[in-house]
Amino acid sequence: MSTNEIRPVLDTPMLLGETPLWHPEESALFWIDIAGKSVHRFRPADGTHQHWNLPAEPGCIAYIEVGKLLVAMRSGLAELDTTTGTLIHLSDPPYDPSKVRFNDGRCDARGRLWAGTLFDSRERPGGSLFCVEQGNVRDIGKPVTVSNGVAFSCDGRTLYHTDTTAHRIMAYEFNVETGEVGGARLFKQFSADKGAQYGGRPDGAAVDSENAYWCAMYEGGRVLRISPDGEILREITLPVRCPTMVAFGGEDMKSLYITTVRHNRSADELVRHPLSGHVLTMHVDVPGRLEFAYRL
Repeated sequence: MSTNEIRPVLDTPMLLGETPLWHPEESALFWIDIAGKSVHRFRPADGTHQHWNLPAEPGCIAYIEVGKLLVAMRSGLAELDTTTGTLIHLSDPPYDPSKVRFNDGRCDARGRLWAGTLFDSRERPGGSLFCVEQGNVRDIGKPVTVSNGVAFSCDGRTLYHTDTTAHRIMAYEFNVETGEVGGARLFKQFSADKGAQYGGRPDGAAVDSENAYWCAMYEGGRVLRISPDGEILREITLPVRCPTMVAFGGEDMKSLYITTVRHNRSADELVRHPLSGHVLTMHVDVPGRLEFAYRL
């Protein structure tokens, strides 16, 4: 695959693809379909695809070990056994599930899951960022309307967190040993003017091996590579309007995977962008980093 070629992983689109996650021990890509209430796995080596249905919308996943995933759903936290299909409820949600649900998240180097929430009505910052550590859930107290973009710098000293509705990415001082979140700085503010030059709003993200932050721009039809100082280093135009998150994978970690949306998009948009909802992939020159597992 050439550097600039973007292609779908599967022929089948998702409704609302999110949280692509490369599992190094399984050599497989996992992701979720939020609206489709399912977890998916794709093995590039043999092209096999498998999925597991869920009782509620998933917001993010983390791998625990081979054959086991942690799933943060609207209804709470659960462990999915991908060998048997068994789903074990671990804890109730730390919010009112009639108004809020889990969204984007990932694990830090000590195996804590950092999972944000979104406020369904989008009327106010009713979402937050939560830390899940060995089954204990604590609210970090970072109010947002739609939490996204959780990622960590290479040295583990910076925690990135996005409020998609506000078009804003924040960077927080982070102590990976204790899990404490410190002082904040504005990492990147995007224009919310939805005129002809609208570039989208920041959604899910990942940090590569050179410490650059890759961000999916929802309704902007693009992915941005951003330096630690907030400078845009690269812009990749996509064949869809609504990417949701990116992840690195493959044996050399140079495969970029991008989840996208089909659900509730206009008929005109789907005609113009028929790959909407597909998980896309392309080759990149700078490898990503392996994700960390959740520690029980």
